[in-house]
Amino acid sequence: MHKNLGLKEVITRSQKLRELYHELELKYHGSEWTVEEDALAFLTDAGLVGRLTMSQQGRWPQGGDPGTELAHKLGECIWWLAVLAGRMDIDIEEALENFLVKTEKLFTENVLSTLKTD
Repeated sequence: MHKNLGLKEVITRSQKLRELYHELELKYHGSEWTVEEDALAFLTDAGLVGRLTMSQQGRWPQGGDPGTELAHKLGECIWWLAVLAGRMDIDIEEALENFLVKTEKLFTENVLSTLKTD
């Protein structure tokens, strides 16, 4: 199954899925996870991306299929970022656009000019 997802769809589906998880949290723990707990869960998954990358690259022994697990964790990390941005009232599309514009400008004005002088 391959589909070209737009960022708006990723955000909407991520938020809906997170709401379902909140229902489970309420049922089993009596309260929803806080933003801080969500951030910690994201960091845990991001750390697993590092370990699975090492495994996929043959630098860490692990059973199973590290490529499949790595793809899943990468998707989960993107999901967490959409969830976290929404919970903290950050427009992730705007944040990403601003980052790209700023970084492209940095490279265009500074980094690329230093490469030409070497």
